Amino acid sequence: MEKLIKKIKDFSELVVFQHSVFALPFIFIAMVVSSSQVNQTPWFGFKLLVLGTLCAIFARNFAMGFNRYMDRDIDGLNPRTSNRPNVDGRISANSMLAFVIFNAIAFIVVAYFVNSLALILSVPILVIIGSYSYFKRFSYLAHIILGISLALAPIAGVVAVSESIPFWVILLSIGVMFWVAGFDLLYSLQDIDVDKKLGLHSIPSKFGAKKTMLFSKIFHFFTVVFWLLFVIYSSGSYFAYFAVVISALMLSYEHYLVNKDFRKIDRAFFTVNGYLGIVFFFLIVLDNIFF
Repeated sequence: MEKLIKKIKDFSELVVFQHSVFALPFIFIAMVVSSSQVNQTPWFGFKLLVLGTLCAIFARNFAMGFNRYMDRDIDGLNPRTSNRPNVDGRISANSMLAFVIFNAIAFIVVAYFVNSLALILSVPILVIIGSYSYFKRFSYLAHIILGISLALAPIAGVVAVSESIPFWVILLSIGVMFWVAGFDLLYSLQDIDVDKKLGLHSIPSKFGAKKTMLFSKIFHFFTVVFWLLFVIYSSGSYFAYFAVVISALMLSYEHYLVNKDFRKIDRAFFTVNGYLGIVFFFLIVLDNIFF
């Protein structure tokens, strides 16, 4: 039993399971808004709650597992990542590959039980979220690909509820794309020297730290703009507008932390962004309950 528990902990560390907090709130934001418009209630049902959560977990496990599998050689050369389970021998390459295949199949199976459009989109979604692992090897736009991967979350949420893709969810998703790409730029500052040494492509290694921070600020400005447009086109009310304001303040605080001290990148990346998604979600829920 102890061996099994240890293995579960190793796989949880492999995919950094606790970081699911970045994607889950925006899946459920889209589901709440869609349900309010289609069903006249923000509650989309226990079945979709379970299926939506499972889809998010399996998709993220696939993406992170595939990334760790593909990057095991690179991670071993980076002091920051050299103690990851995919590098230090705790999880073998074959075990990672089996984990990736299992989660891909599980994602498709769960999508089948959601609806037909979810099933049709399941394989293209896997291709897109898996492609991030390749882009850093030939293009510094890998940050955008990561953003697109998480931006698929709210689209998947709407598809689950209404089996359609309305315009407002595209605006929400574009905001998520810029949000994720923006904070990934800041996070990538930690690896600027390693990326240059290994010949990996990233915006920090190509343009330097100062320009990277400027690009991140621009991305997060567009995040706020597109989330504001999402609120407008989804007919949001007071709490929804307040969510956009709070998001702008939290993103500003994130940049304040990084500007002040690069050593606070982890705090800016994990803590601020984690709370941002959760706060945004709860305010949207309140907006759809009371207005």
